[in-house]
Amino acid sequence: MLVELRIRDYAVIEDLTLRLGPGLNVLTGETGAGKSIIVGALSLLLGERASSVVVRTGADRATVEAAFEVGTGSALEARVEELGFRLEDGLLILRREVAVEGRNRAWVNGSPATAGVVGELGRALVDLHGQHEHQTLLRTGEQRAILDAFGGAADVAAEVEELHARCRSLATEVEAREQRVREIESRADYLRFQLGEIDAAKLAPGEDEKLESEARRREHAEELVQGASGIHETLYAGDASLADQLTEARSVLHKLLRFDASLEDDARLLDDAFHGVQEVGRRLGEYAAGVDHDPRRLEEVRQRQDLIFRLKRKYGPELADVLATGDRLRAELGEVEEAGHEIGEARRALEEATHELAAGASKLTARREEAALRLAKAVSEVLPDLGLPDASFDVRLKPLDGVGSAGAESVEFLVAPNPGFEPMPLARIASGGELSRVMLAVKSVLADVDRIPVLVFDEIDAGIGGVVAGSVAAKLSEVAFRHQVFVVTHLPQLASRAAAHLLVEKEQRAGTTMTRVRALEGGARVEEIARMLGGDPESETSREHARELLGARETADR
Repeated sequence: MLVELRIRDYAVIEDLTLRLGPGLNVLTGETGAGKSIIVGALSLLLGERASSVVVRTGADRATVEAAFEVGTGSALEARVEELGFRLEDGLLILRREVAVEGRNRAWVNGSPATAGVVGELGRALVDLHGQHEHQTLLRTGEQRAILDAFGGAADVAAEVEELHARCRSLATEVEAREQRVREIESRADYLRFQLGEIDAAKLAPGEDEKLESEARRREHAEELVQGASGIHETLYAGDASLADQLTEARSVLHKLLRFDASLEDDARLLDDAFHGVQEVGRRLGEYAAGVDHDPRRLEEVRQRQDLIFRLKRKYGPELADVLATGDRLRAELGEVEEAGHEIGEARRALEEATHELAAGASKLTARREEAALRLAKAVSEVLPDLGLPDASFDVRLKPLDGVGSAGAESVEFLVAPNPGFEPMPLARIASGGELSRVMLAVKSVLADVDRIPVLVFDEIDAGIGGVVAGSVAAKLSEVAFRHQVFVVTHLPQLASRAAAHLLVEKEQRAGTTMTRVRALEGGARVEEIARMLGGDPESETSREHARELLGARETADR
């Protein structure tokens, strides 16, 4: 519900606050008082393009702000939070500012926003009839949603949308897998060549380091034999070897132990030295005897090192990188075989989802066809009471080339204002008054399923009066039981039915024309209804007629 609308420095409005209530709210006043200016200001919050010409003369900026009550847990609250904002005590406050110079600005609950976001939220709350671009019923997407709600097909439509999204996701998955396979297959020969080159080498982790060590030993085999043999002779095998000398020293030291036990540690150290020298000398002799002088093996090692060097240059820089590249190539080529199975499963899932989508779309089409006939009949029956006796309403379902997220057909509301003319889309109705009355007829039929809580009618009484005016007033009053309705009107029949009556007036202040609004009650309301009846608002006859209209409204409400 629109709780409050505040307008500052907009056109001839200096500072104006409208407090609205539930049900039917009417705005009346003399022609040129500024009623439509108020509606125009509200349209800024519905996405109207801002122009500096609306800024009141002498001001630097115009501001329009509206406070709405929004139900907690509603889809709109979820959308508000999705956009990064939060409700404040159940209120959503939209604000736009138009500057003479500089950039225009917008806010949602006090936080900066774009005009597009404010317009999106505003259009979810207000349906303004009078200017085509703001009317939700002129948008085919909204017409489709309303038809589905009217026909009890919203759940089926949601299921179709979900199935369509799943089909698209599966189709994307299949295409991605097929593209991946195509990419691999396009270079499979090269991948196989690379893998074959690596696998043929039969590499082992750390092999390059082992080969480097072996190459050094074989390249210096003679030096190793000579050195090890010399040490063997010196320590163990030669005449007067160090082992022989240590043997003699041990013998002497052990004799001395008989005279001085404190030499026991020295004797033990000498024993250890003897055994160490003896062991090293023996082992180096065995080492010298075991050194391989085979030059062919050295050539094999060098060739192996050269192979590994080339592989490391291509796939390295380290041997571990070469082995990892082999694993990657093997896995990549393996994808072709695995992908064949996975693609088959994805295709089967896509085929199954496509069948489900087709079945869901068919069910949705049947629901829509039945609802379209009922809705067209119901709206057409209301039109004569609203001053369109020869008009007819139709709902056209146009098959699409394929099933989309919204089903297998487009939905469009059509109207033929006069007999003998082809039904045309609502947006092509030239007369604002006719369009507003068609919209009222639709709204009255769809009152229980229409999701827009606030309805604004600006031109609905254009060119009507008498019985039709009473019918329009009755229908608006009926719709106001389920929506908050805000109407700009010249019809006393309509004004008398309002739950809240607001009067727009002009006044001169310091030589400047200003617009103000005041709520009417009691005698002031009687006087305004009398003026709207066309008589002398001061005469008792006009006042009595006004009281009769107001009394009829109270009787109707009871």
